[in-house]
Amino acid sequence: MSRNSYTPGNPAKAKPSAIGGLMTGDAILSSAYDERMTMRAWESLLEGRIEPARSSLPVRLTINDSWHRCANGGIDAQRNEAPIETDKDAVEALARSSSELLAAAARPFEAIGRLLNGTGAMLMLADGEGVLIDVIGDKKTIYDGMDIHLGVGGKWTEDVVGTNGIGTALWTGEPVFVHAAEHFCAGIKAWTCAGAPIRDPFDGKVIGVVDLSGHPDIFRPHNIALVTAAAREIERALADSQNEERMRLLEAFIASASNYRSNDGVMIIDRHGRAIYSNNVPISERKRFGDTIRQDARRCRLPELSNSGFLDSVSTALPQDMQSWHVCPLELDGDVRGAALVFPKTGDGRTVSIGSRTTSQRLKDECALIIGESEALRNAVDIACKIGESEDVTSLLIEGETGVGKELFARLVHSASRKSANGPFIALNCGAITKELFGSELFGHVGGAFTGASRDGKPGVFELADGGVLSLDEIGEMPLDMQPFLLRVLEERAVNRLGDSRLRPVDVRLVASTNRDLKAEVGNGRFRKDLFYRISTVSIHVPPLRDRGSDSLLLIEHFNRKLADRKGSAPLRFSNHALDALLAYRWPGNVRELRNLVERLHLLSNNSFVGFEDLPTDIAEPTQGQIASVTDERKGNDAPVVSFEDAERQAIRNALVAEHGNLSKVAQRLGVSRPTLYRKLEQFGIRRGFV
Repeated sequence: MSRNSYTPGNPAKAKPSAIGGLMTGDAILSSAYDERMTMRAWESLLEGRIEPARSSLPVRLTINDSWHRCANGGIDAQRNEAPIETDKDAVEALARSSSELLAAAARPFEAIGRLLNGTGAMLMLADGEGVLIDVIGDKKTIYDGMDIHLGVGGKWTEDVVGTNGIGTALWTGEPVFVHAAEHFCAGIKAWTCAGAPIRDPFDGKVIGVVDLSGHPDIFRPHNIALVTAAAREIERALADSQNEERMRLLEAFIASASNYRSNDGVMIIDRHGRAIYSNNVPISERKRFGDTIRQDARRCRLPELSNSGFLDSVSTALPQDMQSWHVCPLELDGDVRGAALVFPKTGDGRTVSIGSRTTSQRLKDECALIIGESEALRNAVDIACKIGESEDVTSLLIEGETGVGKELFARLVHSASRKSANGPFIALNCGAITKELFGSELFGHVGGAFTGASRDGKPGVFELADGGVLSLDEIGEMPLDMQPFLLRVLEERAVNRLGDSRLRPVDVRLVASTNRDLKAEVGNGRFRKDLFYRISTVSIHVPPLRDRGSDSLLLIEHFNRKLADRKGSAPLRFSNHALDALLAYRWPGNVRELRNLVERLHLLSNNSFVGFEDLPTDIAEPTQGQIASVTDERKGNDAPVVSFEDAERQAIRNALVAEHGNLSKVAQRLGVSRPTLYRKLEQFGIRRGFV
């Protein structure tokens, strides 16, 4: 029998334990819980027998209502585990998108976590979608929990895994406990859990759940008090953080808008699109803006967006009669964390010059975010711009390895379009959605379409992207049975929400991207041929970093300065031995791996200098061509100059020696840009072998 097995009618004996003073002595089972009766009620429900009157229910009302939602929603009562996201990049993205919640929970989780070891209990934090983002507690229990995917990345909403402390707390918006046989799915009945929702202090919306789980012998009715107290402490930390950020955004606006007048209308929004301050703006206009941006802001989490991407999301959310408002980005610690919307109320025709951007400006901004001068990269950029300018191309495919920056090219296509540049840009990662929720995310649903569906219904990404661009990342991960529906939408230019027969016209340009060989997937029967040819009429191949020559050095310089500016410190200095090793490295994780390396070096560097010995082992291991030779460069320092090209080559060598290989200073000494310097170094075959 597995460690998660459950035998009806044989409840485990409680053992003494202590969690924050709330769990001591023998187990105290709720008077409303009788195990055998609960199991009989569950079996009767599954067999479709007539249930007793609500006044004489054999289970608690909360559990009874949840069971019926699960049964009506078609949840598999014999399910043994929750779905779980195991892709490392997807889990990291999940943590980044929930960084505010994780930061607020850090203190209470650390305090409680110290008390849980040896108690048989684990404390978990889930986001507003029921996905676990943090787990602490008794090591053995955490290990046991992975049998049912009770770990980071596991999705525990009611509509996926039935009645449980996390999903039922999300549904009801109230603290709940679910003990043993009260779970709807058989494979989870060997557990007990208590969950309390976390509400956003700004608008009261449920944004997460704190849950205490373990095997049935840790059950106490007052476990719920522990998680409720933890949830309230997290809410207080969120309120403090939001108040601090509000003040800093106000200060950033005052510093950036010196020509703002008191009779202008101004509304300051945070990174979620919420109005945190307004002056001379009617309540009706604030509400109207909030209603239009809310759906978009929920999907476009700021830490995943470029500065221009955030501004585009805000600009496109403005109603038509608010298009004259000017959008000013507000930066905190080097990142765009909000925006000021300014509307000149004066009658003198004056405009406020703080941030309104034209399509051409947006295009320049997006191009500037794609760092590199290699011919392969520039060709890909040129193709993206041409495709964007052509209104005849309604769908295209972007191919490239993981980490090459495919979404940047999707945004470039959006910004290059005369038509869709003023429409929304909506991005959806197909690899981060469970199979059960794919239809709802793509096409939306009407109220009550399935268990867990929003009561008011919800538009899918096609409707949200109407008039703009929909980026479907990792389209090769889309379930095979969903692909015909996507093909139909592309052909008919209209969607049906789940549970609705009405067609809703959509005008969307689809940009699909993948790190797979879709043609091979078609041959193996894992991707539909007709859909492949529909989306790949025009394609862009984003080259891997190893095929981009010295672009890796440009990117190191870019990320180095960006991180230094954010920290308020000097950029790292690299020895030429280290730069040569970095240039020779193959970068299997591409730009993402390079960015992560620079972040790591910034964190670990003690003296702002990076030598060869400071590089990770897989980069620093000597290989053929990895260690630079300086003989050729120094041997030619005194060679006679017989042409302009020789003079240019000699000038670069002399500058490298004079500046000890510091490429920024070399470019400044020569009066050229860094990209130009890198091109010349590659053209003349000069290696940076000077210390």
